[in-house]
Amino acid sequence: MAVTGENAVVPSASGIVGFAQTPGGRNFFLMLGVAAVLAVMSGVWLWSQTPDYRVLFSNFSDRDGGAIVASLQQMNVPYKFSEGGSAILVPAEQVHDARLKLASQGLPKGGSVGFELMENQKLGVSQFLEQVNFQRALEGELARSIQAVGAVQAARVHLALPKASVFVRDQQKPTASVLLNLHPGRNLDQQQVSAIVHLVASSVPDLPTKNVTVVDQNGNLLSENDKKANSNGLDPTQLKYVHELQQSIVKRIESILTPIVGQANVRAEATADVDFSSSEQAAETYKPNGAPNTSAIRSQQSSETQSGAPLNASGVPGALSNQPPAPATAPLTAAASAPGAAPNGATAAAANAQKDMTVNYEVDKTVRYVQQPMGGLKRLSVAVVVNYKREVGKDGKVTMTPLTDAEKTQITDLVKEAMGFSKDRGDSLNVVNSPFAGQEKEIIPEVPLWKRAEAIPLALSAGKYLLGAIILAYLFFGVLRPLIRRIAAQFAPPPPPPAEEEDEDAVVHIGHEAPEPMGTKPRTYQDNLDAAKELARNDPKMVANVVKAWVGTNE
Repeated sequence: MAVTGENAVVPSASGIVGFAQTPGGRNFFLMLGVAAVLAVMSGVWLWSQTPDYRVLFSNFSDRDGGAIVASLQQMNVPYKFSEGGSAILVPAEQVHDARLKLASQGLPKGGSVGFELMENQKLGVSQFLEQVNFQRALEGELARSIQAVGAVQAARVHLALPKASVFVRDQQKPTASVLLNLHPGRNLDQQQVSAIVHLVASSVPDLPTKNVTVVDQNGNLLSENDKKANSNGLDPTQLKYVHELQQSIVKRIESILTPIVGQANVRAEATADVDFSSSEQAAETYKPNGAPNTSAIRSQQSSETQSGAPLNASGVPGALSNQPPAPATAPLTAAASAPGAAPNGATAAAANAQKDMTVNYEVDKTVRYVQQPMGGLKRLSVAVVVNYKREVGKDGKVTMTPLTDAEKTQITDLVKEAMGFSKDRGDSLNVVNSPFAGQEKEIIPEVPLWKRAEAIPLALSAGKYLLGAIILAYLFFGVLRPLIRRIAAQFAPPPPPPAEEEDEDAVVHIGHEAPEPMGTKPRTYQDNLDAAKELARNDPKMVANVVKAWVGTNE
């Protein structure tokens, strides 16, 4: 024993070795080895049964992370965090179940608040704070609606709502900015971007679509509101229209020729020259002057002037003027006047009369206002290639023969009808009959099983279980089983002595030392003598035979 300090007693190495050489020490260390092996086997078993963890949620806010962890603890779902704490991991077989249960609780909320923010309004809040909370709630609700789009992973909405004014000239329109975080490998087409723009514009009063700006996480401007006004080129909508028009013509041609020439025996391509220019024309044409009797009168003015003695009643107003006329004193017959003479009064009136008339006629003119629509087809060019006919002879041999002139004419006429051929428009069509080259089969090298991406996780899982089984088998058969046998041999009771054989051979050795059986206590002379006496009492005949044998041997 080695003593260190006043009260510390440390056993020396020789003492430990001596203790290990004693029966009790050997048993103690054997039991200690068995316990260690069992502990190692338990650790290997637990390691092989460790579940595979998968991502439950990532890129969440701290508030959502705390709520998710609390819900997982209530559901007794094991979890752990990834390196950096940016994702929560749960066992692979519980990922979908946990997501559905958390979704029923409204988790994760995505870091944006909606109109539930208005439910916690405190008494005495200022009008400015109420307006700010309302704007935050509106932005959150719009962000949640935009996130419902399949390609959008996250969205943020910023609204600029001007203060209302009673003066019309001081009124300003609101504006909005939308930042989209798209899923990896996903994008939005122009129609989806336009849908998001109209969604935001329809949710905010007096917000025009041109005041909504949409940007993705890479800084690309998705909403090009002023492109048509500021660019002289084609926008994506026009290019898409041209492409769809060409594909529609190609599809019509191939669909009408396929029943005649067979599947995969016709190829067609179309080029459409589309006029997207917008023109307006106004014309005013004047015709030559026509005859007065065929023209329409616009206005007419006439005037008449007279001079001389008035022919109306005259005299001094009064009673005398209102009396009836006196009887006529002129003779009933009078001499005729000279021919061509006129009364004096009539001559004077005719000499002093003047009459003027002015007539205005409408001027003939034609006013035309012509507006050319956008997207008019200016010219169409189509090329069609038809494969040779496939004919099978009587001997079963397949030959490829060209089409006849009548068949080519028939195909050409069908294509013209399908494409809407117009000679006045300058359309062109070219139909070619040529053998198709055989398609070479692409030889895809077979990827070994151990190089396939889907086989790597399976191989890792199988390797983990196989390694655990090998380690457990080695520990059990190579370490634990021999230790158990040694411990069992230490505590096993000694075997019972074998029964004495009742034959002549056993009696022959009476009086001599019997051979020491293996594993039994050696017998003394007295023991042999007592056994011989007992045998003589029980079976004297056998003893007599033994004596006879001795006598005969001596002789």
